[in-house]
Amino acid sequence: MELEKTQPHAEPSRTSGQQQLLQRLQEGYQKLKEQIHQAIVGQDEVIDAVLCCILSGGHCMVQGVPGLAKTLLVHSISEAMDLTFNRIQFTPDLMPSDITGTDIIEEDRQTGHRSYRFLKGPIFANVVLADEINRTPPKTQAALLQAMQERELTIAGRTYELDQPFFVLATQNPIEQEGTYSLPEAALDRFMFMVLINYPEANDEYEIVKKTTTGSQHIIEPALNKEDIQLFQDIVRMAPVSDRIIQYAVDIARATRPQDPLAPEIVKKYLKWGTGPRAGQYLTLGAKSRALIHNRITPDYSDVQKVAKLVLRHRIILNFNAEAAGVTADEIIDEIVQSVSLPK
Repeated sequence: MELEKTQPHAEPSRTSGQQQLLQRLQEGYQKLKEQIHQAIVGQDEVIDAVLCCILSGGHCMVQGVPGLAKTLLVHSISEAMDLTFNRIQFTPDLMPSDITGTDIIEEDRQTGHRSYRFLKGPIFANVVLADEINRTPPKTQAALLQAMQERELTIAGRTYELDQPFFVLATQNPIEQEGTYSLPEAALDRFMFMVLINYPEANDEYEIVKKTTTGSQHIIEPALNKEDIQLFQDIVRMAPVSDRIIQYAVDIARATRPQDPLAPEIVKKYLKWGTGPRAGQYLTLGAKSRALIHNRITPDYSDVQKVAKLVLRHRIILNFNAEAAGVTADEIIDEIVQSVSLPK
């Protein structure tokens, strides 16, 4: 079903079919959040960001200090979506074959004939939790790249399709540097969003302590199945977006490049490299997904602004001046959003 194109800030007229699709997405999204909150207290912005990324068909990096339920969040999402789930605990001695799988030799006991059989690794699941992804060397990190981009793996000359939908939800600890390996830019660029988890609010922390020290158990019931997720991804893709919104997303992405005429002074002073075209793509997709979960068919400028940090913070590279001055990526992104004019 084709949804008609509209101008930003104008709510398009809806056909009954469009209304049913929106209502189905809204109901499914709310059921999903209700089930996740059986295990996770608060963190609504984090949950919304991760679910928006999933609905857009992207991969997500979740970053925060230990003890903020990063792993529990990812595991709860997989349980609420009734998808196959595998967790990979990244360590310095992890090998690429430990992720992708390997060929093994099998012998037929009757004939004595030996043959190779491919034993699938944990990457063959709908939801893959790459726990502490920065604890393994780049050789092993690179084993994820083809799977994340192409949704397939080539091993020993044979290509294996991954089951759809497929998401990589990775976690990393930003404060511990010993025994860690920073992800190269090519690997970071595969992640649609980087979500930062902060300490919980006082009331939420009280509820966390109370909930986890009284013997109560949370039970998460599947709210969506594989077909629902794929349908919602199709809805996000076919939802209309105006040319002005696309232009705005492209302008924000280009403003991160120090050599571009749109770049503000703070970018020229503190950034070494800006983002590539994938940033504009993800700004547009993220804005569309955010609009749909808020019961709007088409996104407006505020949706692009809301997802700007999620899309850009891991794609811009700060120079020495920024590190010396204590300027953060989020501060630079705020300046970029303020400096970019709305398209006429």
